[in-house]
Amino acid sequence: MLRRLTWGLADQAVTSLVSFVVGIVVARELGALEFGAFSLAWVTYGVVVNISRGLGTDPLAVRFSGVERPLWRTAVASSSGMAIAVGLALGAVCAVVGALIGGHTGAGFIALGIVLPGLMLQDSWRFAFFASGQGGKAFVSDITWALALVPLLYLASQDASVTRFVLAWGGAGAFAALVSGLQAGIMPRVGRALHWLRDHHDLSLRYLTENLTISGAYQLRMYGLGAFAGVAAVGTVRGAEMLLGPFFIVLSGVGLVAVPEAARVLRRSVRALPIFCLLLGGAQFFAALAWGLVLLVALPDAWGHALLGEVWLTSSALLLPATLSVANAGFNTGAAAGLRALGVARRSLRAQLCASAFYLVGGVAGGVIGGARGSAWGAACATFCAAFVWWFTLRTGVRERKQLEAELQSEPAAAVDRQEMPEMRST
Repeated sequence: MLRRLTWGLADQAVTSLVSFVVGIVVARELGALEFGAFSLAWVTYGVVVNISRGLGTDPLAVRFSGVERPLWRTAVASSSGMAIAVGLALGAVCAVVGALIGGHTGAGFIALGIVLPGLMLQDSWRFAFFASGQGGKAFVSDITWALALVPLLYLASQDASVTRFVLAWGGAGAFAALVSGLQAGIMPRVGRALHWLRDHHDLSLRYLTENLTISGAYQLRMYGLGAFAGVAAVGTVRGAEMLLGPFFIVLSGVGLVAVPEAARVLRRSVRALPIFCLLLGGAQFFAALAWGLVLLVALPDAWGHALLGEVWLTSSALLLPATLSVANAGFNTGAAAGLRALGVARRSLRAQLCASAFYLVGGVAGGVIGGARGSAWGAACATFCAAFVWWFTLRTGVRERKQLEAELQSEPAAAVDRQEMPEMRST
């Protein structure tokens, strides 16, 4: 477990560092308004990557983890082709939407449409390597992305614009995808994308729904905030979230191994699963709370301004609600891991739908009432309310599992009693 967690943390550290550095550079160079436009492109990328994972890499991880290498290579060729197909299709949609919107936001969407195929392929390679136990290659892929960003961000900053920064970020990701392909020695097969979808539609559609629910709620919150409070408010919220970036390294790294470890605990004892989930969620809750308190108490204004530029002036007021929101979400991932381990997909999906609805309503309604500050507090309240849904659902799932195991244990005893009854009568 330690080795798996180490690679997960190391890889996620690089990924989070890339996101953090890009966000800091763009915020400093562009200011609140254009940074808000960049943030809308960024959250759109988050939705597209979750679509790609649901259709491609999530089924790959479930059905082709630890299999023989020739079978894995064949599957990866198809799943990576699916990733490219998703990037091409939704990249075209982004470009059309960008042309219709116009302005800084439209320019960001057009640039995103250009780089999406490469970004989707890079993400696909990353998860394919983890599925085969080659976490080191995923780490090399993300290191390559980080190194390629250095010259490209410098070039983009010479004549700063939303378009140039999106192209720099996406171009570095596309280069990392090329290096990953050389590491794998596999040629993606876009022509097999539909074949992959037909073979794994039972998993793909379920995972697609779950992933879209998670990322879609966040994106719709940002869109709603931008519509009601202005694009600058989106940049303000994003700036506060970026300061919590180091904690996301821990959260996402632990998330890579949370479900497998929960499944191992379940195989030993169903009674131990809620305790494990509570410890997992509690650890993430207090880690997020501790980091947020450090930012609130120990981060000087001069440092905050050095990191975010003018965005710091408004983002600093959102640190407390942003910290509570992330801490609550970390606590809820403990229950979510337990539900995945139990295999109760319908209950897990219902809990996720409720949690996402709370988050969307709280974030948008708060934005209508109080702008960026209202949206941040609305999201914090929503994640707190979602905790009751997640943990009640886990409690129900565990109770049902205990009942099922009790029934299975009673069946052999009943069968023995039925066999003994004729013998007693014959005597």
